Amino acid sequence: MPFSTTARRVPGGWVVNGRKIFASLAGHADYYGVLCTEVREDGSLRRRDTLYLAVPADAPGVEVEGEWDPLGMRGTVSRNLRFTDVFVGEDEALMPPGVYYQAAVRWPHMFMTLTPTYLGLAQAAYDFTVSYLRGEIPGMPPVKRRMYPTKQMAVAQMRIMLDQAKALWFRAISEARIDPPKDAVMRAWAAQYTVMETASEISQLAIRTCGGQAIMERFALPRIFRDSRCGSLMLPWTAEICLDRLGRAALYEEGESDEQG
Repeated sequence: MPFSTTARRVPGGWVVNGRKIFASLAGHADYYGVLCTEVREDGSLRRRDTLYLAVPADAPGVEVEGEWDPLGMRGTVSRNLRFTDVFVGEDEALMPPGVYYQAAVRWPHMFMTLTPTYLGLAQAAYDFTVSYLRGEIPGMPPVKRRMYPTKQMAVAQMRIMLDQAKALWFRAISEARIDPPKDAVMRAWAAQYTVMETASEISQLAIRTCGGQAIMERFALPRIFRDSRCGSLMLPWTAEICLDRLGRAALYEEGESDEQG
């Protein structure tokens, strides 16, 4: 499906109309990176005509809409943008026409760019838990809680989950290349799903293991918990999309169908 935000060619650039949902730093950035579809002469829209434009925040017709009150990712201030006949000059094109579509089709690993952040959240939740149980959190009494078997088991489980996610991620990202084979693309989906879900699971386990004091907002763990839960919602490779594509790719080869013909 082509992007619903459109760019109509005019002398010196394009006129952009549409919306951008979840625009990071909306109302604060100088430019917004916007994916849109260049309108063809006959008025049709094709995904292969995707443009990636840097829209000036102060251009006439750019509006910031709504509030930003999410579960997590509060620091991104990703409000919505509306574009009404916004002129964007040719120099604001971040990629030549057609290159984004080629990259999306032939370099799918580019959609893994958010996973290092969430792998970092998983690591941070693990590190906090270890420091907490060792009595090494700044501003807290140096009370050790590491001697309890239940705490030791939980930390062991967190470490295994973290290392599993890292191992799969490093394997998948090492296979990034133009036109990767099917198996590598499937591993990229698996890594995306695993990192995003594991970050949330580790942060939940960290809260349960550390106990009540650790949920105070003066500590990082509540923020890690909120932010990590949002990872599985990140388009275009949400957790559900990754599962759907993995299942289909495992059971169908290219061109196969169950339709009777």
